[in-house]
Amino acid sequence: MPLKNTEIFTKLKSEGMPGIVYRSRFVIAVAIAALLLLIGCSKEDLIEKNRGLLEQYFEDSVLGKDFKVRLATDSGVNLTTQFNSYTFKLIKNTLLDGPMTANNGTTALTGTWSCNDDYSKLVITLPNTVTAFTFLNREWRFTKKAIPILELAPWGTTDPKILHMEKL
Repeated sequence: MPLKNTEIFTKLKSEGMPGIVYRSRFVIAVAIAALLLLIGCSKEDLIEKNRGLLEQYFEDSVLGKDFKVRLATDSGVNLTTQFNSYTFKLIKNTLLDGPMTANNGTTALTGTWSCNDDYSKLVITLPNTVTAFTFLNREWRFTKKAIPILELAPWGTTDPKILHMEKL
């Protein structure tokens, strides 16, 4: 007695489609989804688009704006009052570096700032003629960029230092 449905392209009575297509529907769906993902966008495109948004945000919200130290603590010791008379400004050279000024109304000091390309790191270098600037002169990581407040912590360490800069 011959076996039923032994041919590859035997039609299923209930579905009306070839049996091989019916049995392979999951594989076909996965293949189509993978093809759409590959065609749709590449990882590099997403990274570049994200970088553009970060650059725009940093340029519009941080560069050229006056900031004051809202909170500065070192191992739980509040250092904020040492910065009360100073305003700080990051000036654009490129989108990743430039001069930085610290102004207390009578004296303007110039240093530098730089960022990495994903704007997660900020390196501040100000003249050590003001001893309080020793605290600021380091590599910082952004823990929060919710303008008007920028929250920073030391880059690459767990030092209990906190720096909050407020946009004026």
